[in-house]
Amino acid sequence: MDQIVRLTHAYNFAAQKHVNHRRKGEAAEPYVNHLTEVAELVAEATEGDLDVVTAAILHDTVEDTGATFEELRAEFGPRVADLVAEVTDDKSLPKQTRKALQVEHAPHASRGAQVIKLADKISNLRAMALSPPAGWPPERRAEYVAWAQQVVEGCRDASPQLAALFDEAVRALVSQGKK
Repeated sequence: MDQIVRLTHAYNFAAQKHVNHRRKGEAAEPYVNHLTEVAELVAEATEGDLDVVTAAILHDTVEDTGATFEELRAEFGPRVADLVAEVTDDKSLPKQTRKALQVEHAPHASRGAQVIKLADKISNLRAMALSPPAGWPPERRAEYVAWAQQVVEGCRDASPQLAALFDEAVRALVSQGKK
């Protein structure tokens, strides 16, 4: 499949799966905006590694929609499905367990999965700065930032460029909280 066709297929697949999803922020942006930002960050960090960019577009489809790894494997190939699997939380586990597992698994993930994880956390922090989740007091936002820092600590070497953007996003949120 042509690279452009493959990317547009991934965006269409993700958009259809996330059609009714919105971001948690007060602005409630369409969820596909998050996927697009993560994919763009990954594309820049990997110099356009098609499989990693495609996995970035699809990174939340299994976790948050009815998509399956088998479906991703059939549509986009084994490497994309494997990358998505590496960054997918097991929703059958309690939230605190899932968060702890992200911290534990980050240093052992493939470089591609680590880059996706970095980009995902950057996007989440940027969104939190622009449109904080409704009902999240400053303490909860600070807890999220602290946890995201723990996850990123285990994968920051995968992309110094993304690590710097993550640190910038943290600084922006911290300084915003002091105002």
